[in-house]
Amino acid sequence: MNYFEQLNNKIESKQAKIGIIGMGYVGLPLALEFAESDFNVTGFDIDKNKIPFLNEGKSYIKHIGSERIKNVVEKNKFIATNNFKELENQDILIICVPTPLNKYREPDLSYIENTAKTISENFRIGQLVILESSTYPGTTEEIIKPLLDNPLNEKLRGQSLEVGKDYFLAYSPEREDPNNPNFKTKDIPKVVGGTTKNCLQLAKKLYDQVIVKTVPVSSTKVAEATKLLENIYRSVNIALVNELKIVFSKMGIDIWEVIEAAKTKPFGFQAFYPGPGLGGHCIPIDPFYLTWKAREYDINTKFIELAGEINTYQPYYVVERAVEVLNSVGKTINRSKILILGMSYKKNVDDLRESPSLKLYEIFSSKGANVDYSDPYFPELPELRKYKLNIKSVDLTEENLKNYDLVVLSTDHDAFDYNFILNNSNLILDTRNAFKLNGLANGKVFKA
Repeated sequence: MNYFEQLNNKIESKQAKIGIIGMGYVGLPLALEFAESDFNVTGFDIDKNKIPFLNEGKSYIKHIGSERIKNVVEKNKFIATNNFKELENQDILIICVPTPLNKYREPDLSYIENTAKTISENFRIGQLVILESSTYPGTTEEIIKPLLDNPLNEKLRGQSLEVGKDYFLAYSPEREDPNNPNFKTKDIPKVVGGTTKNCLQLAKKLYDQVIVKTVPVSSTKVAEATKLLENIYRSVNIALVNELKIVFSKMGIDIWEVIEAAKTKPFGFQAFYPGPGLGGHCIPIDPFYLTWKAREYDINTKFIELAGEINTYQPYYVVERAVEVLNSVGKTINRSKILILGMSYKKNVDDLRESPSLKLYEIFSSKGANVDYSDPYFPELPELRKYKLNIKSVDLTEENLKNYDLVVLSTDHDAFDYNFILNNSNLILDTRNAFKLNGLANGKVFKA
């Protein structure tokens, strides 16, 4: 049987059954795109709490409307499950699981490894497997391929399968930017690399059904490296403006004014902006995947590591500025009441992954401050891998704001009433230039 032609025909006719593993910020929107394009999609997740939500047509991610989920559920185009035995019934499996760092800032591939093992235990001949998780070059072929060459499924135990003939393997990096008003999943070109020519053709054909443009590359390693380059580029440039922010501040120069002037140049300059630190799953993490892998080749990635040091330092710099601001009015950080505005890693999303606000909370608390937060996207903070804070958001009332010695704006949500905050706060430390951008600035607003 020609498995390539069989799967190719299924994709063209939209008869291919697609299983997406990981119903988070990457997997869920991708599942919806395929389901809305008339594919039958099964969403897999180890979090049992997500399954009834999805099957009832409800969303747990604010920028993804429940109506989208409800529509595809009612049309029987999407179902969620935590029964991984159903993997065997899918034609295509797309892996969208986390790839964090461990406490030593080294790659934690346990999610990919466990997922690959689970697929291998429920594998069948003729399937296409695609990894989308951000990782170092070589992951697809070094970790996933061996488990598919010799699957752990009892029905295939002892068989040696040939990639590109008996099954197909590809890598296509996710490029999600949660709540981006201009670019949704289907609008962002998709880089695709295959283990063989047949693998590449099938993966490209699949994404061609739902994505505006696919960009084929010569190998899975090239596709994996592409994702790292994209985020290392951002990490290094953000580190540059973060360092210049500190230098220019000492010189009495406003970095935001400098950036606004520099970006009037119509070529050769792209604006990046400083902040309280890096957040999100990609930029704070992906560069260290390459740094770790480069050691295997006796290479030290000094440029990447320096950028990481600068960006990691930013929450500490914000706290140093807070100490200076409090000292200017005769107060110490110890026992001061501090309110952090915004806990998500960027504005207008309910995403806490690697948020610098969490680190700010930790540092302020370690210095003896009494710390609270306010964020319309998080009435209370969920339990996270690194943080178990068990605290609730403070309402931004006149009485509450006046009760704090210092308000620290960490995430500049549009939902914040900046004029109200300014009028009712004692001191403000603005890490995003939000008050000036909103035409609000006076003697009690300081920058960090």
